[in-house]
Amino acid sequence: MAVAWSDKLVDVAGVKMHLSRAGSGAPLLVLHHDIGTLERLPFYDALAQRFDLLVPHHPGYGKSERPAWMRSVRDVAVMYRWLLADLGIAQASLVGLGFGGWIAAEMATMAPRDIGRLVLVGAMGLKPPEGDILDQALLSYIDYARAGFHTAEGFAAAYGAEPSTDQLEQWDICREMNFRIAWKPYMYSQTLPHLLGGVRAPALVVWGDHDTVVPSSAGRLYASRLPDARLEIVKACGHCVDMEKPEALAALVTSFAGRK
Repeated sequence: MAVAWSDKLVDVAGVKMHLSRAGSGAPLLVLHHDIGTLERLPFYDALAQRFDLLVPHHPGYGKSERPAWMRSVRDVAVMYRWLLADLGIAQASLVGLGFGGWIAAEMATMAPRDIGRLVLVGAMGLKPPEGDILDQALLSYIDYARAGFHTAEGFAAAYGAEPSTDQLEQWDICREMNFRIAWKPYMYSQTLPHLLGGVRAPALVVWGDHDTVVPSSAGRLYASRLPDARLEIVKACGHCVDMEKPEALAALVTSFAGRK
């Protein structure tokens, strides 16, 4: 079934944020990776068949304006809580992808009873007990994007064998914003692990079994710190589960977040 999408700019904290929306049903907010997001993805279309799906571009990423004042991931989380309030949405479920998982986790700690369900996919935000989060400062931005996929075929299916100049420019812009708000410490919070115990929403933690960006030990830590969580491993998949295994991830999210 074809999905009808609408796109608009919404003002939050004086910043124009790009918001795509499709489908109907219970509200589901999807928060994208630190490399931004493609305009449309099969994963998004699949979720829009079941949910009122909201896919914003983070402030400073994609088509959203960059706030000169922004300095932390928690700032982004506050802006998304503000966005949901302005839209009149309560009890939204959250799906956080990689870097977006960190934002989603922060949101869940801010209002523990105002989240439907929480899905964290290869989420950053916690210091892995074993291994380290891949430092994108050590790679070119195209090699960092490639590192999110288990296979070259998976990367090419999403971005093409030779990504466009526009895409390369977007990755460069995303990288600069990542360094602005998530550099020291790199891609994790020193306070978040102590706050996760207050989250009351059921949580699903999903990891690709070949994630070379965020070690799976971080997934196990999330599952242990959240009061009501389970961990699911997606086989033959890297960090970008949403793009490499969209059907499998959409099925997991739909089954979990679609429960009454």
